[in-house]
Amino acid sequence: MPRILIVTTSHDRLGFGDDARPTGVWFEEFAVPYLEFERAGAQLTVASPRGGAMPIDPRSTPTAAQEQEWASALEASRHTLLLAGQQAADYDAVFLPGGHGPMFDLPDNADLQRLLYDFQAQDKFIVAVCHGPAGLVGAKRPADGQPLVQGKTLTSYTYEEEIAAHLDQDVPFILENRLKELGATFIAAPVKAEHVECDGKLITGQNPASSAKIAQVLLAALRNQAAIAL
Repeated sequence: MPRILIVTTSHDRLGFGDDARPTGVWFEEFAVPYLEFERAGAQLTVASPRGGAMPIDPRSTPTAAQEQEWASALEASRHTLLLAGQQAADYDAVFLPGGHGPMFDLPDNADLQRLLYDFQAQDKFIVAVCHGPAGLVGAKRPADGQPLVQGKTLTSYTYEEEIAAHLDQDVPFILENRLKELGATFIAAPVKAEHVECDGKLITGQNPASSAKIAQVLLAALRNQAAIAL
């Protein structure tokens, strides 16, 4: 029974002013993996920098049908724990869903950086989709103190997708470009295409369309790891 920590944003604006447009978690990227994990019997913990109800990007508000289908994920979204209280030793994997919120509060979050450092040191899975890899930007490797993503093959929401969404002027940096600057080998699929990259125990997905796939890839990797351990 895998133990998975899901870390979401607490940031609810495209910027820091009260007049900035609302954002948050892109709910599909939380709910779809949450249900995949839940069906697999995983023990799930959801945490965020501020705890409490996660902000949901209004553009991703569930439909009435999705509210029924995603009921358990909606309930979990209302009660996140404080990120500061989480320890890598308690989990087998950490998963960072996207939305534009993570671009503002995850890159320099000390609690997340500590957790990612420990997940690496303990050789555990680090998984992120869409803008979730923004949380990897400030993380360092235990071995040499270099960026976590340096030399890694990965993906995220692309510059082309940011432009297509007309939000390239609203983010503090272009995630694709920043990951490349940090030494990552960035692989981009066409806009809105399902796309997941695996490099060791780092698993990344490009966009909302990759939400189910990335959860399935992680679960398969955890099962394989468990089988090898037997």
